[in-house]
Amino acid sequence: MEKRFSKHPEKFGKGAIEGVAGPESANNSACAGAFIPLLTFGIPTTPTMALLLGAFLIHNVIPGPLLIQNNPDVFWGVVLSMYVGNLMLLILNLPLISIWVKLLRVPYAILFPLILFLCLIGVYANNGSLFDMNVMIIFGLIGYLMRKTGFDAAPLIFAYMLCPLLEEAFRRALLISSGDLFIFFKRPISAILLSLTFLFIISSIFSSKKRRRLAEKLGEE
Repeated sequence: MEKRFSKHPEKFGKGAIEGVAGPESANNSACAGAFIPLLTFGIPTTPTMALLLGAFLIHNVIPGPLLIQNNPDVFWGVVLSMYVGNLMLLILNLPLISIWVKLLRVPYAILFPLILFLCLIGVYANNGSLFDMNVMIIFGLIGYLMRKTGFDAAPLIFAYMLCPLLEEAFRRALLISSGDLFIFFKRPISAILLSLTFLFIISSIFSSKKRRRLAEKLGEE
């Protein structure tokens, strides 16, 4: 968009500051905007927000409409941290930009063991448990295999964080309805949302089959 509205689009790709500031501004606004559905409705929209939801639940903080009333210190602390974080980034990045650029030149074969070493130290320092380190290594291997085989890790994170809440709400609804599954379709809002969910699932299945057939036809040609 920045290139489209620029008076000198030919400068993009050759070091124009607008080409760097535009996507970075969009990235920062998207990250901050992702907090809105999380804090107001308890709905994570990104894997990072799902991890943050898990952190809230560990500390018995329930994101949602009552978050400001029940935990105002957490809510306003998150809002204030955005301002403090941006200010610290500005202070650190401007004078130390040359150091960060040099870090990018470090070979991956050297950088990866250092990152792994720091992660292991951090996990062990949390509880002093070797079991936690083994869990980190196992899930790291699972994530590596998922990336190599083409599986997205985001749905796994969402399922891990949201399934306990879903199961608890599902059991509560069945207890209220004495085991009647049609309770989810008696309210107009829930019926509409569930119907839309089923439609999205069915349409995604048919669209994936259509793309597969199209790819097979192109491969035969």
